[in-house]
Amino acid sequence: MKKLVSLLLVLLMAVSMVSVSAVAEDAAHKLTVWCWDPAFNLFAMQEAAKFYKEIDPAFELEIIETPWNDLQTKLTTAGMAGDYSTLPDIFLCQDNAFQKNVMAFPDMFTDLTASGVDFTQFGAAKTAYSVVDGKNYGVPFDNGAVIQCVRTDMLEQAGYTVADLTDIDWNRYIEIGEDVLAKTGKPMLSGTAGEPDMIMIMLQSAGASLFNAEGIPSIAGNEAVKKAMEVYNTMVKKGIFVEVTGWDGYIATLVNGNVAGTINGCWIMGSIQTAKDQAGKWAVTNMPKLPDTEGATNYSNNGGSSWAVSANCQNTALAYDFMAKIWGGSVAFYEDILPSSGALATYLPAGQSTVYSQPQEFFGGDTVFAKITEYAGKIPSNYTGAYYYEARNAIATAMTAVLNGGDADAALAEAQAAVEFAQGV
Repeated sequence: MKKLVSLLLVLLMAVSMVSVSAVAEDAAHKLTVWCWDPAFNLFAMQEAAKFYKEIDPAFELEIIETPWNDLQTKLTTAGMAGDYSTLPDIFLCQDNAFQKNVMAFPDMFTDLTASGVDFTQFGAAKTAYSVVDGKNYGVPFDNGAVIQCVRTDMLEQAGYTVADLTDIDWNRYIEIGEDVLAKTGKPMLSGTAGEPDMIMIMLQSAGASLFNAEGIPSIAGNEAVKKAMEVYNTMVKKGIFVEVTGWDGYIATLVNGNVAGTINGCWIMGSIQTAKDQAGKWAVTNMPKLPDTEGATNYSNNGGSSWAVSANCQNTALAYDFMAKIWGGSVAFYEDILPSSGALATYLPAGQSTVYSQPQEFFGGDTVFAKITEYAGKIPSNYTGAYYYEARNAIATAMTAVLNGGDADAALAEAQAAVEFAQGV
């Protein structure tokens, strides 16, 4: 009897050891991810998992849909508690919040500099959003390269072509805009009242920032900021730029044909293309540059996000390999997700692919995806820092004050003081 009991115990222990071993084996091939937007980010991650399973058939990816505001709250809660055990292996982070999170909670993020990801294969400005103290903490994803979308039929009515709006500065843009408005009755641009997106777009196009390299506010006396405010104010006063209420109001101006164009992140193409009756009437080119401004270019960024590996990652070697071989190494993956999601890569080799080089009939048969990827490689980097959103809000207040007749220098001085107060300077 004792021998039988002993044998049963040995068998139970063996089964238990096999079960533990199986669990450990599964864990060695599994990653968890937090991200938002089922049709965009979640879809891309699901497709990335399919591609990686060709490398590792046992690979398993658990994706938990987490809206950005909730995700940021979870990061802040974990960071304040100093307990990262609730975090997934990988999470998505908005680019403009990336440096702020790394600076606030440096132990939350895994340094990816030596992960095997070749960061030189991504647009430099995009990569810079997730770099702190020379270390890479994020793998770039979606392309927020700024494009100028224009209605070619409206331009032609006024005697212009898209070539007339390519590689120009804002002074020339305003001249053309006045002429188009006079001949067609259509403003060139629209935007949400009180939102400083256009100011921020202009600023980055010159590689300028609201902070200096040490993270100190640099708003008062910043000539690039003042020039951007001046251009914006001029356009609104002349009727070239019409301010509307809310995001829906902005999109309505595009799809209803109320304006001759827009300047925004390339993701705006998805909204424009909902107006099926406008197919073939739109074209894409680069944005105007700030006149008389050091470092001015015709390229900028608006929006986008990057992938982070958390300090709670249970298998960094797997996370590194997944990121390096798919997100930073597979042109086929980026070709796969483009048609269904419209997710344009900042992975530069993808821009040379066959899929990216396909003519897009909606935009006049132009190879717009390859063009935008090229733009992404020309965007100047700028510093966002830990107080980007406070500075952005201060600029919005200053913008409104100037539009209402206030003095620009005084408004920018007040903006600087507001950010310094937030920083405790």
